[in-house]
Amino acid sequence: MPTGSPPTQRTPGRPARLALAGLALAAVTLAGCSPVQPTHIESVSRPDAFGSAADPAAVRDGGTLVFGLSTDPDKLDPTLTSSLVSKHVFASFCESLYAYDADSSITPQLAAELPEISADGTVYTIRLREDAVFADGDPLTADAVVTTFERNLELPTSQRRSELGPVLATEALDEHTVRITLAEPYAPFASVLADRPGMILSPRALAELGEDFGDAPVCVGPFRYTDRVAGTSISVSRDPLYYDADAVHLDRIEYRVVPDANIRAANLQSGAVQVADNISPQDIGALDADPAVEVLTATSPGFQGIHLNLGNTDGIGAEPVPLDTPLAQLPLVRQAFSLGVDRASLARAVFGGWYDPACGPLADSSPYATEASQACPDHDPERARELLTEAGVEIPFRIELKVPNQQDPLRYAQALKADAAEAGFDIAVVPTEFATLLTDADNGNYQAALLGWFGRPDPDGNLRSYMATRGSSNYTGYTNPRVDAWLDEATASDDPARRAAIYGELTRTLNEDLPYVYLYRQRTLVAVSQASGVRLDPVGVVRPAFAGLEQR
Repeated sequence: MPTGSPPTQRTPGRPARLALAGLALAAVTLAGCSPVQPTHIESVSRPDAFGSAADPAAVRDGGTLVFGLSTDPDKLDPTLTSSLVSKHVFASFCESLYAYDADSSITPQLAAELPEISADGTVYTIRLREDAVFADGDPLTADAVVTTFERNLELPTSQRRSELGPVLATEALDEHTVRITLAEPYAPFASVLADRPGMILSPRALAELGEDFGDAPVCVGPFRYTDRVAGTSISVSRDPLYYDADAVHLDRIEYRVVPDANIRAANLQSGAVQVADNISPQDIGALDADPAVEVLTATSPGFQGIHLNLGNTDGIGAEPVPLDTPLAQLPLVRQAFSLGVDRASLARAVFGGWYDPACGPLADSSPYATEASQACPDHDPERARELLTEAGVEIPFRIELKVPNQQDPLRYAQALKADAAEAGFDIAVVPTEFATLLTDADNGNYQAALLGWFGRPDPDGNLRSYMATRGSSNYTGYTNPRVDAWLDEATASDDPARRAAIYGELTRTLNEDLPYVYLYRQRTLVAVSQASGVRLDPVGVVRPAFAGLEQR
């Protein structure tokens, strides 16, 4: 999937499209990088398929589409949530200022046009749609944008603070114009507003609910939130106040939690659900061969791997305090663990070539990818044992690994356990409900945790929240002043080659410090049956809002 380049300055009259793809970069090779191991070995060769618009003649108006979700989302609050599945749900009822189209370009959504950006890159002026109304009947205004941004930046539990970068001030110039001032140029800013930081929340609902906003969220979207049965389902219903209500076919969408991948696939083929996310690579072949099923795919710009708790003792947002454990104190132990993982073989064996091995935060397809950022350590279990001996720890070295209680992560963890044993590690796999695991990661209640990130087109979206010292998703309590400085330097630059070089240096440092062990990169696999018009965007979010059930 093509990924991001910095937003360009827009002046009135430019097309309302901000290209993030198609950036041609000369290779930036940094001396001394570790040997490069191929990151696509026997992978399934197949172009991404994002779906197409519903054929009005082929669908009927009305009815309920049932969406089989792989996990129960965490809070339905764009300020607080961190899971991909929550974004599947938000896609139906909580629009952003901007959105991604199929080639990863940014297009207006709640904004009327792309932002006007000052010559120095620090002031963004955004004009809003004048026909947008929240589900509670209040109009979308610049004041609502200001209220949402202040909450995202000031709420202590906000997951959006790091993503909003150096925002200094947000002010309403008039009812439908907002001005955002940054402390310094921030290249990814427009792309950030195409994600959860750009979802605008009803000020009335925020005033009434406060931090409980996620219990009854109110946004602008084709649907409005109806109800939730914890662990079972979430329902949304068509919103007649939506500015493009005539384009909506369905009456209702029910997001039904179906954790077992085999059952999701079976439910899709039986007609019990019409959409199923996160299809297992074990099941995708049979579904792909079924003429009644449409398979949508998107190569993730994100990553999956293992957080190693180095200093998260008091929860995210608190000052990191180094843990007094060999895993936290001794980089040699972490480096041994990384050397003990045969990433390519594991990805091939566990996922049948549908997923690719990963050794860093940038996808191979990123225009910022270089030899330095894509370099992989050799798989060397003998050297791993030598490092453990040098570190003076007991062999086998035991690691308790919390893993989402889902089929594919558990299969991977068991294969990893066998792989790492040869390198001198004893991995205790602890299956954990996904929402519980996110809470444990937030609070530092873990030693190692298998969790990933669906990714953003711009590399900063894959790095800052996790690796900045006070990052809003810095589950590991990692802190490195050089990394903090590189993150700021990269986003302040409008030179793509310079940014690419910085990300190469930064990745190499992360693979020395190893707060996170990058393992593999997913391909989003979604199956659709008995419905037309379900779309998948390039960052893996499923968008069923303008779909319709097929004519019987």
